[in-house]
Amino acid sequence: MDISQESIYTWRRQDRINRGLTPGLSSGEKAELTAARKQIADLEAELKATWRAIELLKESAHPKGGTRRRK
Repeated sequence: MDISQESIYTWRRQDRINRGLTPGLSSGEKAELTAARKQIADLEAELKATWRAIELLKESAHPKGGTRRRK
């Protein structure tokens, strides 16, 4: 099947972790962590875009020269 010894070692080690025989993150925990990291990255990008939109709105709300009369 031409599978490397490293791959077999990695699979066996992960199997031992999944069965609770070796400390480490189980396959499910790894998948959950990966999903959480992706969600965090997505939310950070959304927040950055929101802050940029706020900055742009502030700039357009305060035009130079304004419309207020000076006393």
